[in-house]
Amino acid sequence: MNDHVMLITGASTGIGAATARAAHRADYRLVLAARSTDKLDALAREFGTDKTLTVACDVTSMEDQQAMVDKAMERFGRIDVVFANAGRGGSPGGFSEADHESWRDMLMTNVYGVGLTIQASLPMLRKTQGHILLTGSAAGRATIPGSMYSASKWAVTGIGYNLREELRGSGIRVTLIEPGMVDTPFFDQAPDHALEDRDIANAVMYAVSQPAHVDVNEILIRPTPSRE
Repeated sequence: MNDHVMLITGASTGIGAATARAAHRADYRLVLAARSTDKLDALAREFGTDKTLTVACDVTSMEDQQAMVDKAMERFGRIDVVFANAGRGGSPGGFSEADHESWRDMLMTNVYGVGLTIQASLPMLRKTQGHILLTGSAAGRATIPGSMYSASKWAVTGIGYNLREELRGSGIRVTLIEPGMVDTPFFDQAPDHALEDRDIANAVMYAVSQPAHVDVNEILIRPTPSRE
């Protein structure tokens, strides 16, 4: 993989950073994007700046997304894997009492931002017959009372299915990564029983390591139930 390039949004912490580390071990060159670059720059120093490009990107801005792709192409000349991982949670309270402003920010990031990442990167992925991975959620396969976050992840599930149909015959693979509870900075307090971010990174690397004729459509990952 020493000439292959993986682009990761939401790469500064949690699943994104863990996936960056796993891809670095697999000898990918990396394009790491997040809203700020402080933590990304620390990762670049860890991996080596010759193989890592960091980009400040607000995924709700098409201008930022296109600039991210342009910088990746200028630096590395190709993009083979795109992991649309940036996301955020909402506020508690259900549909009755949640902060409606938080809905806007969450939906713009979790849904619109994913669409922009796909649109900005597809021309380059068509050239390499590359791979798109989307961070969905087990919450995007379940009914959760009053959860706009769950609804946003249902939308990501739909994006994955619909994108796969659009790209049928193109050689581009599409994988939905659907974690259950993961112990990441997404939560203010660590969950009692959860997956680790590296567990999700391992799933990403499993999907991208398959031969070109194998398209891993979905990986649903939940913590093993604890014994009572």
